[in-house]
Amino acid sequence: MHKDIEALADELVAVRFEQEPLEAAMLGLDDGSTGLGDLSRVADDHFVDRYRSIAAATSGLTARLRGEGAELDEREILTLDVVGYSAACAADQMELRLIEVTVSDFFNSPVAGLVTILPQLALDTIARRSAYLRRLEALPRVLEQVGQRHLEGIASGRAPTHRGVTNALAFIDTVTSDPDVSGLRRRVEDDTDFSAAQDRILHDLVVPALLAYRNTLRHSLLERGRDDEHSGLGALPDGAELYRTMVRVSTSTRRTPEELHDTGLALIEALRNDFLTIGRRLWGMDDVAEIHNRLRKDPALRYDTSEEILEAARSTVRRAEAAAPDWFDLLPSTPCTVQPVPLALAEGSAAAYYNTGALDGSRPGTYFVNTTRPEERLRHMSEAVAYHEAVPGHHFQLTIGQEITDSHLVHTVFIDVANAEGWGLYSERLADEMGLYSDDVALLGMLSTDAFRAARLVVDTGLHALGWSRQRAIDWMSDNVPISTVEIVAEIDRYISMPGQALSYMVGRLEIQECRRMATEALGERFDVRAFHNLLLSTGPVPLPALHAAVDRWIASHASA
Repeated sequence: MHKDIEALADELVAVRFEQEPLEAAMLGLDDGSTGLGDLSRVADDHFVDRYRSIAAATSGLTARLRGEGAELDEREILTLDVVGYSAACAADQMELRLIEVTVSDFFNSPVAGLVTILPQLALDTIARRSAYLRRLEALPRVLEQVGQRHLEGIASGRAPTHRGVTNALAFIDTVTSDPDVSGLRRRVEDDTDFSAAQDRILHDLVVPALLAYRNTLRHSLLERGRDDEHSGLGALPDGAELYRTMVRVSTSTRRTPEELHDTGLALIEALRNDFLTIGRRLWGMDDVAEIHNRLRKDPALRYDTSEEILEAARSTVRRAEAAAPDWFDLLPSTPCTVQPVPLALAEGSAAAYYNTGALDGSRPGTYFVNTTRPEERLRHMSEAVAYHEAVPGHHFQLTIGQEITDSHLVHTVFIDVANAEGWGLYSERLADEMGLYSDDVALLGMLSTDAFRAARLVVDTGLHALGWSRQRAIDWMSDNVPISTVEIVAEIDRYISMPGQALSYMVGRLEIQECRRMATEALGERFDVRAFHNLLLSTGPVPLPALHAAVDRWIASHASA
């Protein structure tokens, strides 16, 4: 790789790990940092300046290399695109200061995020166990900083939601009342010194700090929180601009909230015909609302036990892994692990999610399934979700991305959310082409997840740009997506807590489908779907404009071959 491109990529990764040292630890990298990030306003300003500097340097280097007529290979072009875009987006997002208003029990909230990540760190060496203890010791400082940022938000008229604060209080109560501190107390055999030190830190430092943070939430934020009628960013003084920035960062496109809202409505309308086709064939029903109601309320479509949910997920993933070689030449070297969502996180968690494995192999890529309240979770969604999150979705995309030998670490650290989630949603439809869905009920699940992601375009923009209340968003999704009420409520609260992120799924899929349409049309009989998938997976989850450019280059090279 060109030394100047590599130097900028190195610098960007170093800044990211300085800002987020836990990210390096989660990847299994021993970069010398054993602490937690600095969440103060001063640190934010520092990192914004660093990211802006890298973005400017990347723009200058790109112009210079083009002026010199440098012949760059595909990986160098992609790396320049990723470094420039990622640095600019990181600065843009940090400047929004969303930490001031992000209070919830969801993992993007600073405290819930730490309780989610820390129990996943490997403790397989003395050095890593020592680093874990130092991170626990740093928790009080981080909690104090987060509380101060919330107070800064209140002082500037930027309050979190009342419901989010209420949920965060319940989350802290769960953590502090748990003897294992929701997984922060780790079990390591034959290391009594570690166990003793860990117990002391948790008892003397961590739990008191969590209770002090709880006190800040209860007495300084709760009564000032925005009500359910004003849940969206639009209720904040600078909310409209905040949301437009989050839309751009989350979709890596210039689509406006209004455009995305209309796109979602059109997709929902088109899906009605698909529901009718399968609903007639399966149950003889001619009404979409009736089909949706059957999917939600038929006792046969609900789970009986948590173990049944977990076994269904594992069976679906294994079936997809067996079929994958017919559609992919690139395959990950390790299978996907399937585990239940940790109990303390389950109440505020989505139905399922995927965590990337560590680069050093100390932690495998894992598909987490929410197994709580099985009687409220619906069977028809489970297969499509597994294809999205695990195989051939995120497990293939992210694990293969880590295993590409000539790829810079920047491609693993800075993942474009629209491309990544777009691939997951594309994988749900691809699974139908692969013949993976077990029956018509599972196919209705695929349509349901499609409607789910199309509805996100409507309700996310509704909440944050059009002034919708929380209840209006819940009601609209209930009318248009056949998933359970418990999941709809959790999803709406997620969209409130993570503005714009939910838009990425459908926007990314539409862009990937457009790339495939372009390639199929241009290459005709020479189009090979496995080669196309190899291109997407080897290119990785780069920003969507960079993906389009890479597909254009691939089409040109194959058209002239």
